[in-house]
Amino acid sequence: MTDPLAEVVSLLQPDARLSKVSSGAGHWHVRRAEHGQPFYCVILEGSSRLIIDGREPLVLQEGDFVLIPSAHGFTVTSLDPPEPGIAQAVPVQGDDGEYRLGDTGVPAEVRMMVGHCVFGSPDAALLVSLLPELVLVRGEWRLATLVRLLGEESRAQRPARDVILARLLEVLFIEALRSSAGTSASPGLLRGLADTRLATAIRLMHESPTRSWTVAQLAKEAALSRSAFFERFNRAVGVAPMEYLLAWRMALAKKLLRDKEGNVAEVAERVGYSSASTFSVAFTRYVGMPPTRFAREVV
Repeated sequence: MTDPLAEVVSLLQPDARLSKVSSGAGHWHVRRAEHGQPFYCVILEGSSRLIIDGREPLVLQEGDFVLIPSAHGFTVTSLDPPEPGIAQAVPVQGDDGEYRLGDTGVPAEVRMMVGHCVFGSPDAALLVSLLPELVLVRGEWRLATLVRLLGEESRAQRPARDVILARLLEVLFIEALRSSAGTSASPGLLRGLADTRLATAIRLMHESPTRSWTVAQLAKEAALSRSAFFERFNRAVGVAPMEYLLAWRMALAKKLLRDKEGNVAEVAERVGYSSASTFSVAFTRYVGMPPTRFAREVV
């Protein structure tokens, strides 16, 4: 059966090459406001605090992994935050390549690997919209093993260290998405897949995007009433069923057009549209340009 998460991750082409190891002591905070750059943080030792705009603060502990697929404004602080008005910390790089935050004259109280993921897909913004706003994984032994390996590799100065770290981070990224599929996840694809009835409908949409699905048909497949299915899907995934289906069809269409896998009429048929004109109208409304122009201009 089709694996929706695998399809989304495959299209995203995640690459976690941008990373650094930071440690901190005393009272410190670092503010970040980059939008569109997925941020991650792995706590290797100790604890810190993460404050995402519009959310309650999170205390991060050793072994925790946090991923913000589409980075919002956030602040990382010492476990005991500094007083308001204190200037943010300026990381100081040591001889070992690590960056120190706060008091440099005492042993580190927290050690973490932080960085930004890079998504190779030009459609990253569209695909990221299918993921939760926040992924937090803790208490998972598989992730704990990966975190331990990351910590050991980050401390060593062995050949190909950066290559190994990048590959471990990519595996950690995918494992985190898979492990966080539960009711505690924020609305998105992962939370939808954690609901066995919704997962049936989501897999069918991915498996047969060309079928003329209706909410009633999907509800029947999920063994729910139409109203119950619509409400449950909207609450778990964060969008209505037909909106999700449209987003997935557009992601597929953009990939087909970008890879020159057929003309507009052929792509229209492969993503579930009965005519090229109907597809062109939907694509233009969703993407902001006609499919012919997209195929010509986007590499």
